[in-house]
Amino acid sequence: MIERYSLPEMAAIWSAAHKTDAWLRVELLVCEGWAREGVIPQDAIEKIRQARYNMQRMQEIEQETHHDVISFLRSIQEQLGPEGRFIHLGLTSSDVLDTGLAAQMKEAGVLLSQALTELTQVVGQVAVQHKYTLMAGRTHGIHAEPITFGLKMALWFDELRRHQQRLAAALEQVTVGKISGAVGTHATIPPQIEEFVCEQMGLGVAPVSSQIVQRDRHAHFMTTLALIASSLEKMAQEIRHLQRTELSEAFEPFGSGQQGSSAMPHKRNPELCERVCGLARVLRGFAVTAMENVALWHERDISHSSTERIILPDGCTLLHYMLHIFTRVMRGLQVDSERMLANLNMTGGLVFSQRILLALIDKGVGRQEAYKMVQRNAKQVWSMASAGAVQGPALLEALSKDEEVTHYLSSDELQELTSTDYYIKYIDTAFQRVGL
Repeated sequence: MIERYSLPEMAAIWSAAHKTDAWLRVELLVCEGWAREGVIPQDAIEKIRQARYNMQRMQEIEQETHHDVISFLRSIQEQLGPEGRFIHLGLTSSDVLDTGLAAQMKEAGVLLSQALTELTQVVGQVAVQHKYTLMAGRTHGIHAEPITFGLKMALWFDELRRHQQRLAAALEQVTVGKISGAVGTHATIPPQIEEFVCEQMGLGVAPVSSQIVQRDRHAHFMTTLALIASSLEKMAQEIRHLQRTELSEAFEPFGSGQQGSSAMPHKRNPELCERVCGLARVLRGFAVTAMENVALWHERDISHSSTERIILPDGCTLLHYMLHIFTRVMRGLQVDSERMLANLNMTGGLVFSQRILLALIDKGVGRQEAYKMVQRNAKQVWSMASAGAVQGPALLEALSKDEEVTHYLSSDELQELTSTDYYIKYIDTAFQRVGL
């Protein structure tokens, strides 16, 4: 449950108070910009710098106006007196809303980037720890050839690093402000004030804008969050599979007092990974909404506004939570290397079929002929495995009795072809390529 996880920093970023603080900062910086232009007198700017909003008064006014920014402005102007006429000078609501939102997203991005970096590091540590831990590679859910658990983790590590790059790029695109007036022409407020405000807030400047910052930027950000979540789902789903009773190769952490089922005391369910998988679906839904928000009427409508109040704070919070949960899983992951090896051997050597096929081809046998030689023996072993009768290197034994095979491959050659060393000879190369 989400309540197990405290999100004080992320929650604070998306709180109503912090949002309104961002609005106030934008308004005050715009006034500073006007003062630099000589429009606001020095005595007035001194008083304006002390301006504050009143949240309770805002709520009262909004009951009448049905407009959050107007209510915010009136609560300030009521306290200022004559100087209040300079607040919001030349601005439109979206100048404040979008620039303040960009500041919030920049702060949220810092937390997301930190959490993603932490997970990447933990996965990298697991990869190194299990660099040579043999296990069955599986395609279509069926044993394929031997791999190592570390190689699987190195693959995840590399994917998470790509997500770090994607997130950085998306944040660069979305953390821009605009102070360009009602339709983006700067007719009522000069570009130099926009540049000043954005610089002071640590934001980029949208080179051109309408009444709003264009929502392709926000869609890029949300689709990036959804893509990261989808990778987390892929990884969590793999652990769920590896934890299945039939495999029992890797397990998410399970506390000493934890209980898996109200009915069956033996149950140890992968509930953390299942939670990650479920929440990924929510984030992908948010990404669709963000893409729908790109197409607005002319210079702006507000069909995007109501959805963004949900998808942006909730999207950042959900991904931050998912990263925290999956980091916890990976840090406490229990890997049963002996079970991995036992499962690798459970099909009596079928995982070596391609290598034997290639050896026959190397001896001059046609590919289809060689394939049939190996396949007919593999079918016998599959039948034995299905009946639970496989013991030891069953494929090797079957091939050793096949005169057509032994015409080309000796017993010693067949024995050598079932060495797992062959499958890990380039593991170091993969690790070097990803920097582990």
